Parts: sequence; structure tokens; C-alpha cells
Amino acid sequence: MQFELLGWPEDGPTLRLDWEVFSYAGKFVMSNTGKAVLRHDGGVDCDSIDPENVLAAVAFNEDRTDETTLWLRYVTVQSDLRGEGLGPELVSETVDRALARGYERIRIAVNNPFAYEALWKAGFGFTGEETGIAELVLVYPREQALADHGDADTMGELYRNGIQRFRGRETLSEEEKEFLSARRDAEPPDSDS
Repeated sequence: MQFELLGWPEDGPTLRLDWEVFSYAGKFVMSNTGKAVLRHDGGVDCDSIDPENVLAAVAFNEDRTDETTLWLRYVTVQSDLRGEGLGPELVSETVDRALARGYERIRIAVNNPFAYEALWKAGFGFTGEETGIAELVLVYPREQALADHGDADTMGELYRNGIQRFRGRETLSEEEKEFLSARRDAEPPDSDS
């Protein structure tokens, strides 16, 4: 597997993904966000990347009001590979590049508990904020979340506060309910990064 930064937002990269295999596929065709992917190994350069080789993709852009913050907008993993750690790996690589470029904070809004835990493993923490349609805002580095979140004194509390927000939703699938139930009083998962 290989990480590939296709370009920053000002580069206008686009990527055509199969909508039957990737969630949010249509968002990657737009040229107003930067893009990065995990792909099968091979000598393909980013000018001729074959969408068939893409395993996971992320789109991102700079915060409109804070040039030190980068927002990850969409993270998608090939449907048959979800749950195998590709999302956190892709996000961690993207975060490393963003930090090297001078960003101090990376933010993302997640709409499900599986994404929440995957991003926790990638070093993000819950800010206590919600945006969009009940999306929880997470920030990297996680310590920034603890400093900003008035309702948590420890990383365990910070993690469980996010889990609790999801637990109160009416539209949870059975799989999500089981996932959340197993984490009722759990300590946070170990970070992959």
C-alpha cells in the first residue's frame, strides 16, 4: 500500500471514484479540495493515477477563518475494506503532510461512531462541538481537544463524551447500537499513530 498526495486545494486535484464502491465518491470529482489516497503499490505517478488502484481517499481544505487549521472534509474507504485500519492510516499520513506544511490543527466532523473511533485511533479528540447534521467535531492533536473541551478532565472522559453523544440518537442501526453499548464505560482505544 502506498500513500499519495494528489495535491493541495490550490492545485485543484480531482479524482473519479466508483460511487458503488466509495461513499462520497462525487465529492472527489470537485477541484476545490486537496486530495490524498492510499493505493496499491506500483509505479503509477499521481498525474495518471488509476482509480481502480485506490483503496481509500481523503479530501481537505483550509479553514476559511483560520489559516493554521486544515479541515478533512471526506474520508472514504473501499466498501469491502472498511474496518481494516485504512482510514486511520490515510488520515495519519495526511496529518503528517499537513503539519509539515505548517498547519497547527487538523479538524474533521464525523457523523457515525465507527468514524469517531477510527479518528480517535488516528490521534484526534472530541472538541465538544457539533456541526452540520449532528456531526461531532474532532481535532488533531488530541491534546488540543482536551484543552478546549470544558466537560472533560481526562482523555477517557473526552472519548466517552463523544460516544455518549452518539448513543442519544434515534436513527442508530443495530450494529451502531451494539458498538456503542460495548463502549459504555470503556477506556479510549490505543492510537495507531
